Order: sequence, then C-alpha cells, then structure tokens
Amino acid sequence: MFKNTSGVNQIQMIVFPNAKINIGLNITARRPDGYHDLETVFYPVKINDVLEVIESDKLSFNYSGLDIPGNPEDNLCIKGYHFLKKDYPQLPPVKIHLHKNIPIGAGLGGGSSDAAFFIKLMNDKFDLNLSVDDMMDYARLLGADCAFFINNKPVYAFEKGDEFEPVSLDLSAYQIVLVMPDAHVSTAEAYKGVKPALTSESLYDLIKMPLANWKRNIKNDFEGHIFRDHPVIRGVKAELYEQGALYASMSGSGASVFGIFEQVPNLQHLEEHNQVFYNV
Repeated sequence: MFKNTSGVNQIQMIVFPNAKINIGLNITARRPDGYHDLETVFYPVKINDVLEVIESDKLSFNYSGLDIPGNPEDNLCIKGYHFLKKDYPQLPPVKIHLHKNIPIGAGLGGGSSDAAFFIKLMNDKFDLNLSVDDMMDYARLLGADCAFFINNKPVYAFEKGDEFEPVSLDLSAYQIVLVMPDAHVSTAEAYKGVKPALTSESLYDLIKMPLANWKRNIKNDFEGHIFRDHPVIRGVKAELYEQGALYASMSGSGASVFGIFEQVPNLQHLEEHNQVFYNV
C-alpha cells in the first residue's frame, strides 16, 4: 500500500486484471496500415495482476512482481491516463502501482488487461460517465486486444482483433491448465514468420463444434514457425496431449501453452522446468 506523505487527500482503488487465452488464431490478410486481419476467440482466464491507483499530487508508475521491461513512461496505463486526461482535464494525478503476475511475452494479454482495467477504474472512481463503447474506444488506442477486457466475456474477435461478436462458450466444467516455458516470443517475431491466408471455414462456426473435435479443426497459425524456432514450446504442447488434454494450443503469439482437461492432470514433469498454472 502507498503511504500518504504528500498531504493530498487520496482515493485508493484496487482491481485485479485477468489474462485471456486464444482458442484458435487465423491470420487472414495483411492490412495497408501495417497490421493484420485475423480471427480468434478470446476467453478470459483466472490469472491476475493487481493494479492499485491512488490520487496523488503527481502522476507516477511503479511495479512489483515480475520484471516489466522498457520505460515506465511507456506503460499502457500511463498512456491510457494521458488519453483520458486530454478529454477530461479535471482528472487528478494518480500513483499507479502494478503487481505483475501474468507472464510477459506469453500471448495472455496481460498488459492490455492492465490498461483496460485502468480505464474502467478511472471511469468508476472519478465519475467520467463513459459508456462501455466509450471505454472500448479508448482501449483500442492502446492495443488490438485491449478492448476485449472492457466487457471481459468470451468473444469471436476479427479485423485487427479489436472487433467482437459474443460467443456462447463456457469451459467451467473443464480444467484449464496453462504452462509458461522458459521462452519469450515477441509480437514482431511472431508476425514476421506467418503467412496470411483465407480460411475455408470461419472460427466463429468451428468454435461451436464439440470440444472433442477442436483438436482436428482449430489451429493457431503462429505455431508452425514458433514451434520450429522454439522447440521447448512445441514440447509443452505435446506433453499436454500425452497427459490427456482434450485440446491444447499456444495462446496468441506465445509463448504460453494451455490444455483443456476433463480432470486435473499430473504435470509434475512439466513443473520441473516450467511455470504451471492450474484451474485457470
């Protein structure tokens, strides 16, 4: 917790941004703006950061937990604050503290989630009266998947991954296990090796299949070259299937891999060299 040493009347707020997994990911075209068109299904999971905001006399950002590379001034929460401040000059400065628990470079959307939860928090606590659509518009300024975390419900995502259609998908009856190997895949590396191609059947329809059919029909386009360049990630997916996963996939652009099981698996072998999250 922050201690008030500034003499400023502080309002303290804490939220718990969660991660997401991608069920399927097809890169369908390269866009003129440098991005790619894609289709995927975002599904929220229970791996959380802790985001604390306190009204202060100046804007600042610090963190604990996992190391966050780069300049703190480039953090998406700081950028989100500046976007809001431009339109709502009455916003006071805040101290932002992020306890980072969601693995970085894992395809789990942790940074995007932090930024989206920051926007929601600022809206609630400073009475900005932003609608859901307004908050999603601010989130889209910060990252392609950021807007997903405003509603934070399963969606079929398309275009840049920032347009959504709700999907009826409930995996609560299954055990989702996520494995983070000792590897890091940058977004640039992931997209550099992918070849866009149209699909014969939309993921929007494929996701409605029984889960037992996903293995044969739902794929992640990033896996081909990332598995070639990072065999440890390929090995994790293979091990999840060996231990009985109904479906296993790399999430997003990697490097994490998740498996969906009917019951809690024994992944002691994977625990020796990887970070394993159960019941996410």
